[in-house]
Amino acid sequence: MTHTPLKNSGFYSESPRSGILGWLLTTDHKRIGIMYLCCIIVMFIVAAILGLALRLELIAPGPTIMGAQTYNATFTVHGIIMIFLVIIPSIPATFGNLLLPIHIGARDVSFPKINLISWYCYIAGGILAIFSIFSGGGAPDTGWTFYVPFSTQTTTNVNLAVMGAFMLGFSSILTGLNFVTTIHRLRAKGMGWGRLPLFVWTLYSTAWIQVLATPMLGITLVLVLLERVFGAGLFDAARGGDPILYQHLFWIYSHPAVYIMILPAMGVISEIIPTFSRKPLFGYWAMAISSLAIAFAGSLVWAHHMYASGMSDFAILIFSFLTFVVAIPSAIKVFNWVATLYKGSIQLAPPMLFALAFIFQFAIGGLGGLALGAAASDIHLTDTTFVVGHFHYVMFGGTGFAFFAALHYWLPKFTGRMYNHKIAVISWGLMFVGFNVTYMSMQAVGIMGMPRRYYDYLPEFQTLNVVATIGSWVLAVSLAIMFINLWNGIRRGAPVGKNPWGGATLEWTIPSPPPLENFGEEDPIVTKGPYDYKGVVADEY
Repeated sequence: MTHTPLKNSGFYSESPRSGILGWLLTTDHKRIGIMYLCCIIVMFIVAAILGLALRLELIAPGPTIMGAQTYNATFTVHGIIMIFLVIIPSIPATFGNLLLPIHIGARDVSFPKINLISWYCYIAGGILAIFSIFSGGGAPDTGWTFYVPFSTQTTTNVNLAVMGAFMLGFSSILTGLNFVTTIHRLRAKGMGWGRLPLFVWTLYSTAWIQVLATPMLGITLVLVLLERVFGAGLFDAARGGDPILYQHLFWIYSHPAVYIMILPAMGVISEIIPTFSRKPLFGYWAMAISSLAIAFAGSLVWAHHMYASGMSDFAILIFSFLTFVVAIPSAIKVFNWVATLYKGSIQLAPPMLFALAFIFQFAIGGLGGLALGAAASDIHLTDTTFVVGHFHYVMFGGTGFAFFAALHYWLPKFTGRMYNHKIAVISWGLMFVGFNVTYMSMQAVGIMGMPRRYYDYLPEFQTLNVVATIGSWVLAVSLAIMFINLWNGIRRGAPVGKNPWGGATLEWTIPSPPPLENFGEEDPIVTKGPYDYKGVVADEY
């Protein structure tokens, strides 16, 4: 089989159609994954620039580069793009599409055309969200949560942003349905549940959350539109509605959505650590079952976001207890990753460095989550910048670093070329320092009492805000170095063989980049577990 590059981009994949239509009308899971990847990286860069603007505004008390209304709109758009257009679809939609069929020995997903429709739903949602910034009454200023009464009373263009989030929900549901069906129906001969790579287990757990929880978001957003357009009075206290009802409906989806974001990231780390430790992952079944446990238990704890909104003591007790229960399967994963490292033949390649940073930062984020899960400490910390710092430790320090780990680990597989390792290590080091300086400072100033979402603050908070802003500049430089290095690797990096890292899962048994239907004319027969490294040797490149 021959492979034709798309304008020398380094992304190879066959298609019966040529040119741009070969991509826009493709049903090949790998091409769809690449299209998701390109869109998500563009959206990430846009949202990161908005985040830099927010940090620059907070370098000193008083207005610096923007006023209060612009600040509100900027952090709202930053949050909407980062949550709905980047973090939620980042790993499932990109690496899930690229790898899931290959990991289970299939030629494609169960519903290739629906897979393409899910990408178009993503694009439609993104266009609506971006268009809301430049039309109507201006960019939405409610925060990414669209809390009422802000979202029902503001004159800004919330309607388009809500419709965009609704379309993105459809994309997520369709992806989840496809993945659940694919895992159940298309596993290769010999690929039992005990031989699934752990990345597949996390995608499976995530897909169930996408299918079962995302409709709640859709219903909630439709109710907001009814409130704004027809004055339905569902959330308006003056008309007999209940604004707290919105918070329940929103967090019934949005807390499970945290696990849509973090579970696939855990799967990525579970693939990288065994490869660069040259050992099978410690506690396979504990890791698999903990993924399902996180998905289930994480769906029961939504109201721990609402301790300060007015709840009975008994409800606070229950939700606080359940929050601590969720920490148990997460701790199992961290323990098993560390146990896998123990006495391993560890190679500190760039993907491994990002994975180790993930463990460190996710542990900090998890401990911060326990402080917010306990009602006594949460009452002090809620609505402070500690919450913002904690959230970024889990989402950026966790999912973001796992996404970058996945890029460095699997991009050579799908492009056939390797990036510069020394530059990758430099970008990782700057990113690790810049990230921790930025968000640890935000947590510290939050403990001091600085509220979040304020464009101004008291003078005693300035020192830590200056430190956080300088950290954000280091972080931005590291991201620029990383993306430039990866792009140069795609364009003119050293060619790689089918297994440059010495991995033991199925994607490392086929050519780099993979053929159209992955395994050629004969489907694979699986005869061993996913982490059997006996006789596996990394290719030289």
